[in-house]
Amino acid sequence: MASKLDHIDTRILRELQKDATLSQRELADRVGLSQNACWRRLKALNDDGVLLGSNARIAREKLGLTLVVFVMLRTRHHSADWLHAFRSHVLTIPEVVDFHRIGGDYDYQLKVVTQDMATYDKVYQRLIEKVELDSVTSYFAMEAIAENRPLPI
Repeated sequence: MASKLDHIDTRILRELQKDATLSQRELADRVGLSQNACWRRLKALNDDGVLLGSNARIAREKLGLTLVVFVMLRTRHHSADWLHAFRSHVLTIPEVVDFHRIGGDYDYQLKVVTQDMATYDKVYQRLIEKVELDSVTSYFAMEAIAENRPLPI
C-alpha cells in the first residue's frame, strides 16, 4: 500500500533526491517549514519506511568501473529451495548492483558493474558455478544516457 503523502512531503522527497546532504535547516528553508516541523516530517517518513536512508552517488568511471553489463537469466527451476539458493548466491557477488525477478522471456535480470571484460568473465564464472541456469545472455552498455534518476513523485 502506498503511503499518503501531501505536497510538503513530496517536496521534501524531491529535494532529498536532488541532494541528500542538505542540512535540516537548508531542507526546511527549501520546503518552507520550520526546522522542527521539517524534523517531524522526516521522522514520519523514516518511521513509515518511505525514506530508507541515504547513499552516496559515486562516479564509477573515476574508480575504473567502466563496464556495465545487463545479464538476462532463464531457469527451468522454480522451487522455493532453488530460489533461496540462487538469491543467496547472487547476493554474494558484489559486482551485481541490481537484481530483479522479471516477467517475459527471461526470469531474472542483473546489472553488473565491473572494470573490464576479463573481470566480467570472472563474475560470469562465479555466477554459474553454484546454480543451474538454462541460459545466460549478456548485454553490454555502450553509453549511460541516464542513470540513478529521481523517482517521479
